[in-house]
Amino acid sequence: MNWSGGKDSALALYALLHDARYEVVHLLTSVNAHYQRVSMHGVRVALLEAQARRIGLPLTQLELPAAPDMAEYEHRMQAALAPLVAQGIRHAAFGDIFLADLRAYREQQLAGMGITALFPLWQRPGVEILRDFLALGFQAVVVCVNEQYLDQSFCGRLLDESFLRDLPDGVDPCGENGEYHSFVFNAPYFSAPIAFARGEIVRRTYPAPAGAGEAAFWYCDLLPAAE
Repeated sequence: MNWSGGKDSALALYALLHDARYEVVHLLTSVNAHYQRVSMHGVRVALLEAQARRIGLPLTQLELPAAPDMAEYEHRMQAALAPLVAQGIRHAAFGDIFLADLRAYREQQLAGMGITALFPLWQRPGVEILRDFLALGFQAVVVCVNEQYLDQSFCGRLLDESFLRDLPDGVDPCGENGEYHSFVFNAPYFSAPIAFARGEIVRRTYPAPAGAGEAAFWYCDLLPAAE
């Protein structure tokens, strides 16, 4: 399971755990090696590891430089997957919903290693996914928002019905276009909820794709509580 720690990968994992055709045996997460945080989400590795312990599955952290190019990313991904393939793993699951170009890229890259990509949430309506997520008892907090779509006030909020109601027109309910990212702190398959405290909210900018200026994001730091 390609585990981001957010709501989509969490619900995709739930679907696989209830699908008799598959046995989920491992988690794989991309991590910014310099900052020791989950890529894109900005969540501390300590909280990622707390999720894996509560799920009860081994976790491989794919450590990446701060701004890897595609060749570097693909090289490191293949190196991380090779020992899993050697163990007999033949499927890799993702929480993607409707980005067809991203799906095609994943399928193409994995096929060369003899791995079939799975997309348990594929083309389900975003509102339906989010409401199923809440109805099943998942709990999550928004840890990153893209300033192009959402303002700072959305960062650090609980992912709930009020969050869904407050989303501006044109924003995908699941943030499938990168509008926001979340951290799941409770799930039906967790052995216990994860305790944390909200830290500071900071704004960071990065070069936009194709040299189109800068992209700005707001991050809410989550501080792990002692276990």
